[in-house]
Amino acid sequence: MSAEEEKSTNATGKTEQVSHEESTATFEPVVELEEVEVKSGEEEEVVVFTFRAKLFIYGETLLDVGTGKRSWRERGIGEVRILRHKECQRLRLLMRQERTLKVIANHAIDPRIKLEPNAGSDRSWVWSAFDFSDGELVETVFALRFADSEIANSFKEKFTQSQEEMESLLKGEDKPSEDGGAAVDEAAEILSKLETKDEK
Repeated sequence: MSAEEEKSTNATGKTEQVSHEESTATFEPVVELEEVEVKSGEEEEVVVFTFRAKLFIYGETLLDVGTGKRSWRERGIGEVRILRHKECQRLRLLMRQERTLKVIANHAIDPRIKLEPNAGSDRSWVWSAFDFSDGELVETVFALRFADSEIANSFKEKFTQSQEEMESLLKGEDKPSEDGGAAVDEAAEILSKLETKDEK
C-alpha cells in the first residue's frame, strides 16, 4: 500500500482503500485590483499628545430622537491625539476607533472650551465642542476616561497648553524662536537706525 492510500471502514463494516491526491488546481483572480494610496488627512500634522482612552458622548439615542431624553453612551475606545498642523500651527483633537480606525472625535482646540472633571471620577474629563467626525459640524458633549488619574491630569495639562497656543495664534502672535526673540530684537534695532534722505 502506498503512502497516499489509506484504509477506511464504511458503515457496513467493510474495509475500503481510499487514495488521497494533492490538488494541483490553480485559480486566477477574476478582477485585478491596483494598489491605491489612502490618505488619512493627518499627513500634514505632527502628534503633540497621544494616549489610549474611552470616549463617551451625551445625547439622544436613535430610539429617543425627538423625545428630549438624553444619556451617556460609549462612542469607542482608541488613541486620543492632539495634532499640530505643520504649516499653519493650528491644533486639533482627533480620536479614531481602535480596530476600524473610524473617526469618533474631531474638533479644533478652541480656547473657550472648559474641561470639567466628571462627577465621581478623577480619571475622566467632560467638555463641549463643535465636532466634525461625521462630516458636519455638530455641537457635542464629550467625556473621555483614561486608565488612571495621572494620565488624565497629563491630558488636561497638554490640552490647556494647546488652548494657550491656539489663543496666541488666533490673536496673531508669533511663537518665540529658539533664541528667545533675540534675532528679532536685533533686526528691529538695525531698522530703527536707518535714515532716509529727501533728494531735491
